Amino acid sequence: MEVRDYNGDGEWSKDEIIRRYSVYCEELNVRKPVDLSPVVHAEGKVTWIYPVMDKVIVGIEQGDAACRRIGIEFIEQDRKFAFGKILKSNTARALRRGDLTTDEEQRVSRRIVNMLIEGNVPHEYKQYARLLKKIGVMDYWPEIEDRIDRSDEDVMKYYEYLKGAT
Repeated sequence: MEVRDYNGDGEWSKDEIIRRYSVYCEELNVRKPVDLSPVVHAEGKVTWIYPVMDKVIVGIEQGDAACRRIGIEFIEQDRKFAFGKILKSNTARALRRGDLTTDEEQRVSRRIVNMLIEGNVPHEYKQYARLLKKIGVMDYWPEIEDRIDRSDEDVMKYYEYLKGAT
């Protein structure tokens, strides 16, 4: 039997995400927890286990605070994931559509600004920039001005996009 598990490993395994979610639900007093059981499909001798992050994204869209925390942790990761571009883009889109706390906005802003300064603007950065535009650059604009690589066309594209929002 072959199992194709599209979840990550370690802290991003399906079991570890579900465990953390349970802890966060308790901590954040989430009254109606989302079922994060992964979608499983079996055909012949192959079983596919799809990313739990799909369900976390749905929870973010429903306003679940524990899912928001996991979503923010997810976009803070630089490592690669199966379907990572799509999952990270969808996570940022869901966070943009929801209401973040001030602390969550600060954390997200810091992450996205740091990525821009580092020149780390992968495919999903388009959605990150939209999220940042919504919540605001906060007090990071002088740091952006001083530290971005103005010779990087991709960085400058997002710089101009964000500058138009200030």
